[in-house]
Amino acid sequence: MKRLSYFILLIWASVAMQAQDSLPCARLDSLLQAPMFETSTVGMMVYDLEGDSVIFKKNERQLLRPASTMKLVTAITALDRLGGDHQLKTRLYWRGQVADGVLEGDIYCVGGMDPLLDSSDVAFFAEKIRDLGVTSIRGKIVTDVSMKEPLDWGEGWCWDDDNPHLYALALGRKDIFIDELLRQLTDNGVVLDSVVLANGQKPAKVRLLAERSHALDEVLVPMMKQSDNFMAEAVFYQIAAATGHRPAKASDAKGLMKQLFNKVGLGRRTYRLADGSGLSLYNYLSAELETMLLRYAWRNRSVYDHLYETLPVAAIDGTLKKRMANTLAAGNVHAKTGTVTGVSALAGYCTTADGRQLAFSIINQGIMDSKTGRDFQDRVCQVLCEAGMENGELRMETGE
Repeated sequence: MKRLSYFILLIWASVAMQAQDSLPCARLDSLLQAPMFETSTVGMMVYDLEGDSVIFKKNERQLLRPASTMKLVTAITALDRLGGDHQLKTRLYWRGQVADGVLEGDIYCVGGMDPLLDSSDVAFFAEKIRDLGVTSIRGKIVTDVSMKEPLDWGEGWCWDDDNPHLYALALGRKDIFIDELLRQLTDNGVVLDSVVLANGQKPAKVRLLAERSHALDEVLVPMMKQSDNFMAEAVFYQIAAATGHRPAKASDAKGLMKQLFNKVGLGRRTYRLADGSGLSLYNYLSAELETMLLRYAWRNRSVYDHLYETLPVAAIDGTLKKRMANTLAAGNVHAKTGTVTGVSALAGYCTTADGRQLAFSIINQGIMDSKTGRDFQDRVCQVLCEAGMENGELRMETGE
């Protein structure tokens, strides 16, 4: 009888231990029983980066609209293809001659779709023109925006949204670069009575007068922290321009993104790409794809070290500043948010209670109240951050 009781006790202890080890996954499963999933769906994957294994998944291959988590795809592709030091350049060229302060010739303003271009850069250009000894211009000031295809909006953008115009030579997101340059020149005493404004392309035989640029790293911070759509589209066209095509086209960027999908082993799956920001209604990705891209970034430090610093941090900054406060997820979840009508998403990295780093993607679809989706994502992150890892499985730390 004693032996039987001891045997029963061992069985009970083993079952209890297994139940304890699987508690976090059970908690995640219980979250998926919420009433919200009677009218909505979710694609979800959690990946143990150090153990190199999937530890939780739900509809992970279902094609869903990623909203602004699409910016992760754009950022990882750009860092992989171009590097964080890549420069987004705006250049000023000239031809002709200067005699007695008069420039008999033309100036070419060549846009490189730098979203950080500001009035101080324009002032620098005006000063460089003045440094030639120019007090008057008799010729043309030509705007060259041939870097990208002449599309003002992305494919599948809603007409009634407040969407950014995709100018290759934008100033403060507006097509006012030339207006500002003329103003700055006038303020510097340059007479412009004989100037003709034109659109065109820089000819081969011109001289570089000045250049202003910003690094990709600088652009990624507001793009990811604040989910800036104009920044994302500028990066999208930097990817496109990497093909060497002029004008660069959205299809060029999509092609390079799909090459990256091949690298992570998912190139044979069907996805739909439309833009770089996630504004489009035509993007369709999966939680599996986003998670595997995050894994790829983590395994390639030249990508990860640049990407990680740009991600919003729970309860600290960016679009996660007001989320997950006073929990173990605070300061621990580094992830990109995504919200459009009907979609709420979150994808990035977090660390378990015993220091294991996880990658995850959660895409809620059919959510009419985005707060419902955010609350679900926050609870998932809290479960992950409270858990530990043992033998490739999530478990709760002692006392939980």
